Amino acid sequence: MKIVVLEGSPNKNGSSNMLADSFIRGAKEAGHSVQVIDAAHANVHPCIGCIRCGYEGPCVQKDDMESIRPAILDADMMVFVTPLYYYGMSAQLKTLIDRFCAFNSSIQRKRMKSALLTVAWNSDNWTFDALEAHYKTLVRYLDLKDQGMVLGRGCGTTSMTKHSGYPEKAYELGLSV
Repeated sequence: MKIVVLEGSPNKNGSSNMLADSFIRGAKEAGHSVQVIDAAHANVHPCIGCIRCGYEGPCVQKDDMESIRPAILDADMMVFVTPLYYYGMSAQLKTLIDRFCAFNSSIQRKRMKSALLTVAWNSDNWTFDALEAHYKTLVRYLDLKDQGMVLGRGCGTTSMTKHSGYPEKAYELGLSV
């Protein structure tokens, strides 16, 4: 299986990317190929809502989405990776997802698998409610097959994350897909 990992953290060595690395290790051990897209550092402009794509054509903006789009459409699974910022995904990952507008139908037809890897400083039981709802809405709208979520509560620093059970959970999820 071809997996595309969409990393949305501006901190390349942060906790959410630590979970991504663990997931990737597990997925590769399971025999899958993995491509990482660093959405946080890609040259991806916000959707301008012009609809010139017709919801299924080329986007008028010429940026890194020209190479990201085929990578996503070539994959069998998308993994969304983000730190929790004010109870939602990072703006960098959201910007990339908003650009799905130009190829929603192509994603829907693929019936791809998906997963969510995320971390937050907060450890309240409601910490991820809004992000979970957003992810589940994406799964429903894009006709994805959810394979699981790793919701890293209390992962405010890489040291906290490293000493939690969340990297192991991400590894196990990668191994199981």
